[in-house]
Amino acid sequence: MVTGRFAPSPSGPLHIGNLRTALLALCFARSAGGDFLIRMEDLTTEASADHESAQLADLAALGIDHDGDVVRQSERGELYAAAIKQLEDADLTYPCFCSRREITEAVHAPHGELPEGAYPGTCSRLSSVEQQRRMTQRGRSTLRIRTAGQTVSFEDQLCGTRSGQLDDFVLRRWDGIAAYNLAVVVDDHDQGIDQVTRGDDLLATTPRQVFVHQVLGFDLPTYVHVPLVLGPDGKRLAKRHGPRSLAAVSAAGLAPLEVLRLLAESIGITDLTDPLSAESLAGRFDPGDLSRFPWTFDLSDQIHS
Repeated sequence: MVTGRFAPSPSGPLHIGNLRTALLALCFARSAGGDFLIRMEDLTTEASADHESAQLADLAALGIDHDGDVVRQSERGELYAAAIKQLEDADLTYPCFCSRREITEAVHAPHGELPEGAYPGTCSRLSSVEQQRRMTQRGRSTLRIRTAGQTVSFEDQLCGTRSGQLDDFVLRRWDGIAAYNLAVVVDDHDQGIDQVTRGDDLLATTPRQVFVHQVLGFDLPTYVHVPLVLGPDGKRLAKRHGPRSLAAVSAAGLAPLEVLRLLAESIGITDLTDPLSAESLAGRFDPGDLSRFPWTFDLSDQIHS
């Protein structure tokens, strides 16, 4: 038995791609005889209770139900602080005073060999005196974890063995709030999540989370990174492709049950019978039938078919 989850950021409406991932997370968990939880990753400035309510209503409209109460990251600050203290006590952290512009300039400096967005370790070499001087000067800092540029590997149920070289990534933001790569690990451990199903756009950041699991002494969950949903032009589904939310596609003529039927077919469940529900789909889901390629959503095709 496993425990899976869907963990959206309540910063706007869920779109068809998010809903498909939620359905897949439910199906993977239920097909293994497990529980399915909902967590709101509401540490972003755009997050709101209204967005959360709308997202939960959309999930309910498709019959994507969950076990237990909805958990919110905004209510879990003490857990994140305790994890950060554990890493600080192990001398695995340091304050960073670099702005985004300074990091970008350092990465693109002559002879720079770091990938886009990687942190060059500038503040890892500061003395305690220099750290204090910069704190006095700038008044705030982020907190980074020391990784020594390790390469971390993990197994993904769909994507196989994946590896990534680490930079010293952020654990706590300028505003004192836990960064995603720390919070998601602490949450999954605390909630007993041992199956993480999410979009494969997050594959590249997973080595960071694996590293945090390791240094905190947590067991690794099983990872399942599912293909994304594309628009008719073959690019990731976006606003330019027109209606994407459940409300918008419903207004355009595709009712929620028709959306659910379409999503079911996209994950390899055919010969559908009524009454249709997400839970009934989960009982028929076979992970081996899921395509490893992205799925294309074209609303005009569905409306006119």
